[in-house]
Amino acid sequence: MIRVLALMLLLSLSVTAGALEPEERLDDPVLEQRARDLSAGLRCLVCPNQSIDDSNAPLARDLRVLVRERLIAGDSDGQVLQVVTARYGDYVLLNPPLRTSTLVLWFAGPIILAVGALSVWLWLARRRTVAVPPLTADEKRRLDALLAAGDSGDGAR
Repeated sequence: MIRVLALMLLLSLSVTAGALEPEERLDDPVLEQRARDLSAGLRCLVCPNQSIDDSNAPLARDLRVLVRERLIAGDSDGQVLQVVTARYGDYVLLNPPLRTSTLVLWFAGPIILAVGALSVWLWLARRRTVAVPPLTADEKRRLDALLAAGDSGDGAR
């Protein structure tokens, strides 16, 4: 079972390793590095939480090509990001800016985690507190008699 899981992990890593196709690469190493840096910060809209640099999805390829086209046209990094976010919104950014429209992206995860932790804590706290009524006078006398009988030294413990 462990070998199968390890094989699946290795296969999944090999799929994302070759996402950037050779014909996408730019001849200028400085522009290519800028393109890779920008691509690493852009989310693939098809693959969950994967950058377009790591994704083999056709939309991710189109975004990589768009980034490179804008860089060749002379756009700055900021201008490239403006073009991409104008088309796809702030969700395309792996690290979106903190705005009113992106509050859900920033705080939904921590809020859900906090609510879940609080629920578990309350559930455990309720399980621990079991109301036990105090012993009556008759029960105390019987308990004392049982304890005295056990301490009489008969070795019955």
